[in-house]
Amino acid sequence: QVQLVESGGGSVQAGGSLTLSCVASGYTYQMGWFRQCPGAEREGVAGFDFFGRTTYADSVKGRFTISQDIAKNTLYLQMNSLKPEDTAMYYCAASTRADTLYALRAARYNYWGQGTQVTVSS
Repeated sequence: QVQLVESGGGSVQAGGSLTLSCVASGYTYQMGWFRQCPGAEREGVAGFDFFGRTTYADSVKGRFTISQDIAKNTLYLQMNSLKPEDTAMYYCAASTRADTLYALRAARYNYWGQGTQVTVSS
């Protein structure tokens, strides 16, 4: 079993920054970040592909950076220049098996954190 615990969410004004963290317990092979607004489908934000390359949603390119500390089994999402449309519940996701699926495809992942809320005010 894998447990994922996100932290770092909060409320900021537009243009501000937040850093999200996700600490994983148990083995994880690949990880990524997703977000979801009420009534909407979960959207891939950033993730690592099979080769460890980063992939970003067009809406966050140039503003968000995904990184990981393998030794600490921790995933990060640095969010800069935040916009009100970034407001959502952010979820850490992990897969316990290697695959070549698109890094921002939710079906790739078999474990999810509880989510951390990010609210950006104008």
